[in-house]
Order: sequence, then structure tokens, then C-alpha cells
Amino acid sequence: MQKMTREQALTILADKGLLPHSPDSYVILPGLCDVHVHFREPGFLYKETMASGSRAAARGGYTAVCTMPNLDPVPDSAEHLQVQLDAIDKDACIRVIPYGAITIGERGENLAALDEMADKVCAFSDDGRGVQDDDMMRRAMTEAKRLGKIVAAHCEVNDLLRGGYIHDGAYAAAHGHRGICSESEWGQIARDLRLAKEIGCAYHVCHISTKESVELIRQAKAEGVDVTCETGPHYLTMCDEDLQEDGRFKMNPPLRSREDMLALIEGIKDGTIDMIATDHAPHSAEEKARGLEKSAMGVVGLETAFPVLYTKLVKTGIITLDKLIVLMSTNPKKRFGIDTGDDFTVFALDTPYTVDPEEFLTMGRATPFAGWEVYGKCLMTVHNGNVVYSL
Repeated sequence: MQKMTREQALTILADKGLLPHSPDSYVILPGLCDVHVHFREPGFLYKETMASGSRAAARGGYTAVCTMPNLDPVPDSAEHLQVQLDAIDKDACIRVIPYGAITIGERGENLAALDEMADKVCAFSDDGRGVQDDDMMRRAMTEAKRLGKIVAAHCEVNDLLRGGYIHDGAYAAAHGHRGICSESEWGQIARDLRLAKEIGCAYHVCHISTKESVELIRQAKAEGVDVTCETGPHYLTMCDEDLQEDGRFKMNPPLRSREDMLALIEGIKDGTIDMIATDHAPHSAEEKARGLEKSAMGVVGLETAFPVLYTKLVKTGIITLDKLIVLMSTNPKKRFGIDTGDDFTVFALDTPYTVDPEEFLTMGRATPFAGWEVYGKCLMTVHNGNVVYSL
């Protein structure tokens, strides 16, 4: 099969009348890379499948993603991991690299079979749950270092959650909601950074959302700790002032204060925050229709990440387009050792459009960006020389 070149891609788009006439109105970018997605297969196919998730990623310009392990079965051994690998081989249209769990069943009690999975996973994580026991995290980091793998942590102190489900801020107080304090995140980050410094393992912090998290990681990097981190598009463009009584605004960690949002923006500008990941987390319509208190945690993000960030951060002059590509492609690939070869994606930059969840390819529809006018529509994505998405 002949592989698609960039020149051939532009010719096809021009023939279909989809290529803007001005060369300044479109860009050809390296395939984007998201190191934090939930494709729900195996175990929760009513939320998402490997096929639907990878198609949604391709529509968003992504040619590589890393899938989190809160699945059934949890990939905590070679046998359990193989179920997901088989689904990837069968149905993924882009490169999908799974995480292996840190602990058996993500229960935090016994170390998973890290050595059995090391050569087939991007890193180890118990995403969705923080590892509560200090000794367990120390053991995990020690083994991961021996295996040459990253520990990627969802940081959350269970004892500090106290039944909260949105940020413990002004909106929660004004509307009678139970809040999640910022320390539930940064407290565990502080512990992990101490362990990472002690052990010397490669450590990655998932979806940071607080100003304290940014400062702790900034200090750790200055001290030579081998740490990287990510934040999500929603944390960079929204805060708890934007909350509505709707499940599409509920995710974990929650939208924090405006001060936190501004600290995160400063973090991406100065390099403290290495990458942007969507934490794409689809749920059924019914699971997201129960309001802020009772809806499931998680929103979808693969099909909106680039346009939202381009519109809110690049067009406003906060960062350059080159910096956005470093955050969405260069850095995640470098840190997690992901090679996407000559993969590329084509975006039209100047024509505005409205985010409409009914047009999504993901099975999830819950997004806080519904109705936003954005710029940066994906026209085509090419993976391994094959067109995996075209408008």
C-alpha cells in the first residue's frame, strides 16, 4: 500500500475544497500525543470502545495515546494486560500504548506484576486512585527504577476528600456543594516528590490543578528530581467561576480557582508543566445527567483539545503555536519514549466553528466546551502513512 505523503494529503484536501486558499490559514503538524486517556475497553464498552476512542483521537489530530488502567480486568499482570493489547491490535486506528497498574486491581494493597508488563506498557499508574501507603509507593518506585519505567501518579489523599465532588471554593460555598480541598492533590504530590528524590526513579504527575502543585514541582525540578507533569485543557481555560449545575462540568481533579488557573498558565509558560493531556474520560449520557453532586467524574476532550487551546492560549498571545506543539506532541513523546515516525495532522486555523458534542466520534458527549466558538479544525490525520481521519 502506498503511504500518504504530506503533499498528497494537501492535494486531496484541495480537491475536496477543504484546504484554505492561503497557506497561512492552515498548518501541517506532527501527530499529537496524549499520555492520559480512558478508552474503557476492556470492561466498560457502553462508555467507549477502542475503535470509537481511537477514531475520536484521530479526529482531534492525535496519532498516539496512552490508555489508563482503570479497566476490567485491570492490567496488573501479563495475562490481564493481554486482553487490552488484543483489543488494540484489532480495533485501534492510531498508536495506542497502555499503562500497567501499580497495584493489583488498583486497590493499593499488593504490588502488581510490574516486571511481566514492563516491555509492553508506557509506564505504571493506578490512575483514578492515589496510592495511599507510603511504603507501597516506595516499593513501586524502586521496582520501576529497576525496570527503567516511569511511575505516573494520580495524586489524591483519600482522608482529605470528605465526600467532596467540586473544588472547595466560592462556588461550592454559594451553592451548598461539598468541596474537594487543594491539599488532597498537592499533599500527595509532596510525598511522592520526596520518594522520587530518595529513590531516583522517573516520576510523572497526572492532571495537576492547583497552584501549590505547580510550585512543588517547580522546586523539585530545581533540586534535580526526575519529574514531569501534565495538566488538562479545561484547567488552563476554566475555573470554578465557570461552573454550572451540570454533570459536564464535573471531573477529578475539579475545576479550581482563578488563581490556580493562572498559576497553571504560568507553569506551561516557564516549563514547569511539561505537557497537556486531556484525561479523556467518557461516560454514558445517563451517568452524566445527575448534576454536579451525583454525576460520574470525567469529561471527554480529545476532539476539542487543540482548538480550545489554540483559541484561548495561542490566538490570545499567551503562548506561541510552536510552544503548544511542544506541549501536545514533542514533550509527551520524548518523556514516554513514543516514536510516531512521519505521522502528521492538518489543521485549518482561521475559520471559526462551534463545538457540538453531537458531532463527536467518541461515545461520550459530556464536555464543558459545548457551544464554544473555537478556531483550529482538524482536516486530516495520517498515521503510518494511512489516512485515519479526514473531514
